Amino acid sequence: MQVVFLLEQVINGLVLGGYYLLLALGLSLIFSVGGVVNLAHGAFYAIGAYVSLTVGNRFGFGAGVLISPVLVGLLGVAFERLLLRRFYSADPILGLLVTFGLAMVAEQLIRLVWGAAPLPSTMPPEFKGNVTVGEFLFSRYRLLLLAVVFVVMTALWLLLNKTSFGRVVRAGVQRPDMVAVLGIKLQPYMTAVVVLGVASAALGGALFGPITIVHPAMGTEIMTIAFVVVVIGGLGSFWGVVLAALLVGVVRGITIHFVPAAGEASMYVLMVLVLLFRPRGLLGERIERFE
Repeated sequence: MQVVFLLEQVINGLVLGGYYLLLALGLSLIFSVGGVVNLAHGAFYAIGAYVSLTVGNRFGFGAGVLISPVLVGLLGVAFERLLLRRFYSADPILGLLVTFGLAMVAEQLIRLVWGAAPLPSTMPPEFKGNVTVGEFLFSRYRLLLLAVVFVVMTALWLLLNKTSFGRVVRAGVQRPDMVAVLGIKLQPYMTAVVVLGVASAALGGALFGPITIVHPAMGTEIMTIAFVVVVIGGLGSFWGVVLAALLVGVVRGITIHFVPAAGEASMYVLMVLVLLFRPRGLLGERIERFE
């Protein structure tokens, strides 16, 4: 029974890791391509949760999950064109400060629009309850989340590795000078990367709203974890971020269950241990910024 119980905690940790992955992948992509640490990334996650909740109350949960990433992705277009692209070739600290300020503004706007009190978010009735597989007991909704995260991860990998769009993005990360010589304009690709990043963050907020608390500061809370995942995985590495997100989720999930007070500290201990032996992260690569 102890082994069965431990495996259940591992599955729960993988769900937690998928939660982190939807944010960390977008954060890593934007930094890898544009060289900007987007501290406003968590704000798009929070906005995604609130938009999904608002749309879902009127048209149903499924509509909220589908519409929220689209609307937040459109917001990402404005974010990239009006603000973010000004800092691609600037001192990184400037982009960091501006996006931090934007995150604070977004949090206050959420309070003005939706109020400061947490809002309830419910999952669809058909996904309530548990599924029994042998001696294992799993939440139906958490299994759904794992499936959605897997589909999103696979779709992003195929886009970045099996399409001409992905080849240009990867070339821009590794050899931006060569891409410029070939006469390829990188700005449209960067806009698309930002849209993908913020839309995935919004999808995370929409999907995980029913098992977390939807409140104005939720974006600020998740950003620290997303940044830790990116650092552990390694900047510029798709699979590094995937591995780090799942590892952090499992380690934190198991630690919270057995030693609740050490749950938060466990991911920082893991980060220190990884960086001691792998300063670039688990699968980190040397990257250059778009100029």
